[in-house]
Amino acid sequence: MFDVNETLSDMTHLGDRFVEVGVPPYLAAPWFAGLLRDGFALALTGRNAAFADVARSSLHTVLHDKANVEAATRHIMAGFLALPLHDDVCDGIRALGALGLRLVTLSNGSADVAEGLFERGGIRDAFERVLSVEDAPAWKPAASAYAYALGECGVAAEDAMLVAVHPWDVHGAKAAGLRAAWIDRTGAPYPQTMDAADVVARSLPDLASRLEALPASV
Repeated sequence: MFDVNETLSDMTHLGDRFVEVGVPPYLAAPWFAGLLRDGFALALTGRNAAFADVARSSLHTVLHDKANVEAATRHIMAGFLALPLHDDVCDGIRALGALGLRLVTLSNGSADVAEGLFERGGIRDAFERVLSVEDAPAWKPAASAYAYALGECGVAAEDAMLVAVHPWDVHGAKAAGLRAAWIDRTGAPYPQTMDAADVVARSLPDLASRLEALPASV
């Protein structure tokens, strides 16, 4: 089970969109972190808001002093429809599929955006299901989000593994009873306050190699 935003999609390209509306590109990262924070807060209080709605609202805050906030927001949001995959994703997904694993995704974003990403990248056929929390009770890392995906796939938690670059997603999956793999592309340390991943890899091909090397009983 793969996370999508940042795990599979290369969201650094959104920084170019910020520049094009006259905003420093380094604001893209805190904006995305802020929209996740807001989505988590809404989920914690019982609201399963649409990712796009939360993203737009957060952009209005970041861009509040721009002359045309709405146009700038639309321009940045359109960037989600043109994001590429990370360089390691195509080879990694094919390698994981070759191991005979069932591959699905579970995103806090929309399924349509994920579908477009995979079609552009030529890997849509590798995924059995493209799932989104828009059809679940709450955003990840709520346990109900992972339970929704497990139910859709007919898999027990102990037989599933989440793959993500986000420690909060790894922690959430572990708390929900799944195994988890953390993709550490940057070399940053993992937060010691969160449940550790079962597998740590530097890329998806590296993850495939590590899983292939595990004993069959694991």
